Amino acid sequence: MTCKLSLASLPEIATKAAVPAYRRDQLTPGILHFGVGNFHRAHQAIYLHELFNLGRDLDFAIVGAGVMPSDRLMKEKLAAQEYLTTVVEQDNNRSAATVTGPMIDILTAPDYDKIIAALADPAIRIVSMTITEGGYFIDPATGAFDPKHPAMVADAADPAHPKSVFGLIIAGLMARRAAGLVPFTVMCCDNIPGNGEVTEATVTGLAKLSDPDFAHWIHENVAFPNSMVDRITPATGEREISITRDTYAIEDNWPVFCEEFKQWVMEDKFPLGRPALEEVGVTFVADVAPYELMKLRILNGGHAAIAYPAALMDIHFVHEAMENPLVKAFLEKLERDEIIPIVPPVPNTDLNDYFQLIDRRFSNPKIGDTIPRLAQDGSNRQPKFILPSTADRLAKGLDVVGLALVSALWCRYFEGQSDSGKPITFNDPNAERLHATALRSKQEPLAFLELSDIFGSVGTDPLFRQRFATALDSLRSVGTAETLKRYLEGQLR
Repeated sequence: MTCKLSLASLPEIATKAAVPAYRRDQLTPGILHFGVGNFHRAHQAIYLHELFNLGRDLDFAIVGAGVMPSDRLMKEKLAAQEYLTTVVEQDNNRSAATVTGPMIDILTAPDYDKIIAALADPAIRIVSMTITEGGYFIDPATGAFDPKHPAMVADAADPAHPKSVFGLIIAGLMARRAAGLVPFTVMCCDNIPGNGEVTEATVTGLAKLSDPDFAHWIHENVAFPNSMVDRITPATGEREISITRDTYAIEDNWPVFCEEFKQWVMEDKFPLGRPALEEVGVTFVADVAPYELMKLRILNGGHAAIAYPAALMDIHFVHEAMENPLVKAFLEKLERDEIIPIVPPVPNTDLNDYFQLIDRRFSNPKIGDTIPRLAQDGSNRQPKFILPSTADRLAKGLDVVGLALVSALWCRYFEGQSDSGKPITFNDPNAERLHATALRSKQEPLAFLELSDIFGSVGTDPLFRQRFATALDSLRSVGTAETLKRYLEGQLR
């Protein structure tokens, strides 16, 4: 017998899953979060849920917000179950479900005025976001704010009626300043190097287009802490909905599945105060950069490295890719030979032990993470997770055989067919351009590197161009599996 997820059904659900120890009427808002996706509900919301279970900081409940069509869909699904979420943690040796309830509302477009009013509410002390790596209007080649993006041009032309996350944040800050209120802290929770600094660059860059003085005020008065976030969280589909129903007897419109491991490292820059998240495992440090670089290069870079060879060999799940001896060995050689040696030291961390942890996490068969998820949005992820390692090695005069192979695999993937001839479905904002360029590279092998907004100076480096061309030729002439063998045997030159 199953029951629909709701506040009223929690006593019945408690026989199968953990439920909140706090009551919804005990919570008041303190955080407005843009981008209520799976990762947010498996990460930030979980930490708050655990803190609320201790009876702490119940005035930091979450109000969700969003400007995308997917945000409206999420609101529809979660509102029907009173903003409760079933989070299913799946590890190799255990699985457990927890119903969480730190979110009390979601505001979405086209109700922009309601979002601005919420941002102006003095109760809101933190504005956080998970809007994907590509959502910050940053030129991937230069790392600078792109003032010419149509969304930024539109908000700059009519700042009183913004439609982007950043335009709304600026409008909320302006309303608070007019009311004599201290500004909220802006807390980015996306996988971006220097994510707080990037967020500040976008907010101030947009503000400068219409009001340079206010942009300066933001720079002087608003806190943008850097953070590192980590938890593998696959997309929700019928598999996850069915397991939640069949195993835990919960009818949840959009449950979240994730691994047991989670990590959050953050700078302690919150002028209006913050929840006592250190009591539930968050690490507050003076400098996030070493942790962040380690995670982006080793974990996110590892995901990006295995995505395209696995896709080209028709592998669907991440754990299946790790069961393939060629993919697993490719990842290990790439990490140990080219990535880990140029990652700076991290306090109290052995980088080789960290990679072993990553290897185990990728190999978890229960999590159900998919290769298509890892392969999506490469035009934003490659410049953040792979190409910085490539650039660092080239700057030191070091070889890039494996990293150039990753880029060649990405190009080969965008030709649109796996090695067996199976069509590949792209999920990338630049898919059309990438596909056309990858096809052109069949006649002009280095055409893909002309995507200068992605490859930047790496694409013009002679050694990288040579390694890339060799790898791409091998992928086309002998296929992915044989190319990986050549790389592992030191024959890909």
